[in-house]
Amino acid sequence: QVQLVESGGGLVQPRGSLRLSCAASGITIRDYTMRWYRQAPGKQREFVAQSARGHITQYADSVKGRFTIARDNAKNTVYLQMNALKPEDSAVYYCDATSSATMDEHWGQGTQVTVSS
Repeated sequence: QVQLVESGGGLVQPRGSLRLSCAASGITIRDYTMRWYRQAPGKQREFVAQSARGHITQYADSVKGRFTIARDNAKNTVYLQMNALKPEDSAVYYCDATSSATMDEHWGQGTQVTVSS
């Protein structure tokens, strides 16, 4: 059974930092493109960042220069380091794993990030 478990969310002040983790079981993330998405209340889920095989990364324009996605294949975990957080970054953050070979896709349950003073 595949599980993606996000952690690390919470309440942080503007310009603060958080690191989200997504621990995978039942799959080997080395074989997957790992993505972070987020969804704010009343808005559609939006792409945040991805780490493809070979550690190739991409980011949404809104987070470039502030967020960093990284994977640790040995720990089967992907991270999202978020710096210089803004109130508009507040959302539930979801981890996604997609196999480039089979297109199987798996989602985590999400972790809440709230940026507020």
